[in-house]
Amino acid sequence: MEMNRNTRFNIWYWVVAFLVLLAFQYFFTTATQVARIPYSQFETDLKNGKIAEVAVSDNFIQGRYKQAQDKRPFFVTTRVEPDLAERLQRHGVVVTGQVESTFLRDLLSWLLPVALFAGVWVYILKRMGSGVGGGLMQVGKSKAKIYVQSDTGVTFKDVAGVDEAKEELKEIVDFLKDPAGYGRLGGRMPKGVLLVGPPGTGKTLLAKAVAGEAGAPFFSISGSEFVEMFVGVGAARVRDLFEQARAKAPAIIFIDELDALGRARGIGPMAGGHDEKEQTLNQLLVELDGFDSSTGLVLLAATNRPEILDPALLRAGRFDRQVLVDRPDKHGRIQILTVHLKRAKLAPEVNVEQIAALTPGFTGADLANLVNEATLLATRRKAEAVTMADFTAAIERIVAGLEKRNRLLNPREREIVAHHEMGHALVAMALPGVDPVHKVSIIPRGIGALGYTIQRPTEDRFLMTREELENKMAVLLGGRAAESIIYGHLSTGAADDLAKVTDIARAMVTRYGMTDALGHVALEKDRRSFLATDQPYYGPNEPEYSDKTAALVDEQVRRIIDETFQRTLAILTERRAMLEHSARLLLEKETLDEGDLRSLLGQAVAAE
Repeated sequence: MEMNRNTRFNIWYWVVAFLVLLAFQYFFTTATQVARIPYSQFETDLKNGKIAEVAVSDNFIQGRYKQAQDKRPFFVTTRVEPDLAERLQRHGVVVTGQVESTFLRDLLSWLLPVALFAGVWVYILKRMGSGVGGGLMQVGKSKAKIYVQSDTGVTFKDVAGVDEAKEELKEIVDFLKDPAGYGRLGGRMPKGVLLVGPPGTGKTLLAKAVAGEAGAPFFSISGSEFVEMFVGVGAARVRDLFEQARAKAPAIIFIDELDALGRARGIGPMAGGHDEKEQTLNQLLVELDGFDSSTGLVLLAATNRPEILDPALLRAGRFDRQVLVDRPDKHGRIQILTVHLKRAKLAPEVNVEQIAALTPGFTGADLANLVNEATLLATRRKAEAVTMADFTAAIERIVAGLEKRNRLLNPREREIVAHHEMGHALVAMALPGVDPVHKVSIIPRGIGALGYTIQRPTEDRFLMTREELENKMAVLLGGRAAESIIYGHLSTGAADDLAKVTDIARAMVTRYGMTDALGHVALEKDRRSFLATDQPYYGPNEPEYSDKTAALVDEQVRRIIDETFQRTLAILTERRAMLEHSARLLLEKETLDEGDLRSLLGQAVAAE
């Protein structure tokens, strides 16, 4: 920045000096060589034969003397009308003329077009530069946003539900507060800490909390901001970022979405040694090797796709430590909800533990969104406080989608949907170890759902047996089986159920080794992202087994689904009366909650 300021000062110095020189030369020439004389003097000199030649214009008469007068060979005078000049001379009046200076006009006639052209050119360059990194001359500068402790405003008190990750990062805070004393026993602080976890679990928030606790400058930048259309720009930005951080050490560098920058090299058809991303990654690897951890510089990075990162980035000496920031368990969800509920006005019946039990698999961002949605629902109905019903409605809105009450179904379709959804619910209520049914509704939601059945687990689960997977498939097939029993036909309403059932059955055969025909063999890898399990992995997917094995896989998948469907048919055939009665009740009320379902189950038990 100092060099640019000096450069601009030198340029203006030469411009001013050039203009002063032009003005001095003009005035010096005019004063020393050209005599400004009155018109009457011109008439006298003309009569006396002193003038050699003249040049007449509309306003001036310029000429040259035969012999220089007072060492001035040239003269200039204002042109006057001859009649007026004669009358003035008869009365002895001295006629003078005022020479109009055209210096400024001539100067502007040269400078204005040049300035206009230069301004248009600079504007075009800036417009071009704004699309490639903040200006043509600033293209290699780092875009890192620098925060100090007061700017982050986040400490470990604001982060909940990730106690293990906080304990790991507290060591980084202690090191940043006392870099010299921390290595008194010969140890060194890890150069890089990689925060790994699904989206929305609070990785960026944790990094800001580390900076807030340590009171150190916080350099935050996204991995995608290093890569531009110009080759070499990303590497220059990496160098500039580390130079800024070294100047303000102890400091923290945080690179969000590291996978945009650190993807494994040599993957993809366009990969090569001159690829811009590879050059940027190489520069980052060099910088990680080049800085001394004792200077108080710590690199934090976050990603939700660690499986695609370059191995050289994860080796010891670069990102020495990986910290998992996973989805919170029930206790963690209670802590997160407690933080977000501080800003909401709650009704007395709101139970944080009950909300946490209804939200398994929710991340910190999901829970924050849940509290906001519940607050908006309460505000929309002009309530004084947020009730438990608002949280339940918000959960349904997030999980199932927005209600579509204006999507009108004809009576026949409503009956089919009612029997379909009650088929799901009754099978779930009949099988052991299945997540309890929370609500059944025939109100359309989301993009294509004509009805929905919501199940909520009572506890967090990490393992499932074959019997539990088969029961889950039976619940999914309950809607199709109910349609088959009541109407004797099948509809398109079970398309999504069939896709989920097929995925489960294929995973049982190819990944979990749960069939006797194929044995304890894993034939396929999980094609989804390692952490974001709801996102497919669009990588190479060539089967690693023979066509004969593929045919056997298809046969086993079909056998598992057929057997499960027959078992589901048997369950609903035995409970056909309850199916028809509950479907009529659902058509009447449109929505059945847990209390209604328990009442139905009690009536069925009493009837037996």
